[in-house]
Amino acid sequence: MRKNLMIIAAAALGLASCKGGFKQADGGLLYNIRTDKSGPTIKPGDFVSLNLVLKTEGDSVLGSTYELGRPAPQIMEKNPRKGDVTSAFLFLSEGDSATVKLAIDSMFKKGAPRPPGIKGKYLVYEIKVEKVIARGNQTEPVFNAHITDYFKAQGELVKKQEPAKIKKYVEDKKLKTTTTASGLQYEITKTGAGPNAVTGDTVVVNYAGRLLNGKLFDTSIKEVALKETKQFDPRRTYEPIKLVVGAVGPGSVIKGWDEGLQLLNKGAKATLVIPSELGWGEQGAPPMIGAFSPVTFDVEMVNIIKPNPNAPKPKAAPAPAVK
Repeated sequence: MRKNLMIIAAAALGLASCKGGFKQADGGLLYNIRTDKSGPTIKPGDFVSLNLVLKTEGDSVLGSTYELGRPAPQIMEKNPRKGDVTSAFLFLSEGDSATVKLAIDSMFKKGAPRPPGIKGKYLVYEIKVEKVIARGNQTEPVFNAHITDYFKAQGELVKKQEPAKIKKYVEDKKLKTTTTASGLQYEITKTGAGPNAVTGDTVVVNYAGRLLNGKLFDTSIKEVALKETKQFDPRRTYEPIKLVVGAVGPGSVIKGWDEGLQLLNKGAKATLVIPSELGWGEQGAPPMIGAFSPVTFDVEMVNIIKPNPNAPKPKAAPAPAVK
């Protein structure tokens, strides 16, 4: 009898070690609260802002809010699906951090193939709850006002941090930049020939755009995209883009590009460090570029095409009749 008890105890210890201290919730979800702060847990209807890293069991990162430089906001669902990662939020309070495991096979319909590159039994979420605004008995206008105040405060904080981020990036990369009156920083890495591009010129440009953490968000160069397979699009034709400098409306580019391109002549290459004021500002360009996010571009001026002086001028629209 004693021997049987020892076998059962050993089996129980083995099971516990396999789960690594994780608790099992409805739907098969496994969770482990690593930091447990005091305070009420998240309730359905609450506003939640959290940082999240999604990984494979082999620690390969599939996505991260830290790369975006901002936590992800959401209103907690009233009836989260059992086994969904959001159902784990109900165990957490503001300031908590947790690891959540979801069985990969349960996330896809029966017979549906897994996305390429995902191996192992589980997807792993590393979660940090940054802010909770409880709905409680607040009216909708009051609740929304608290959320708006939170976003404003977060935006101001990120905006204040921007100059230090740019300074650190330039120093870490050992760039020898020149700063223009607008705040654009640039370094010519290869000199070209001929006159610089000016407003009205059509330019042909190769580029690679990155966040200051080095994350690629767009490029016209296939070899660069292939180095970061998450950004490679096999349906895309990778080639230099053609645009008109100083264009307004459809086809126009951010201010940092308009200014930066006019610093280059044919064949020149440069690194541009663009503050958010000359980029996508407080709106950002979701999902990759957050509010008040400075960016950097490596650009190459492939060609400059001057406007044809003999091209027919567009006819002026007739003046409206005065009644």
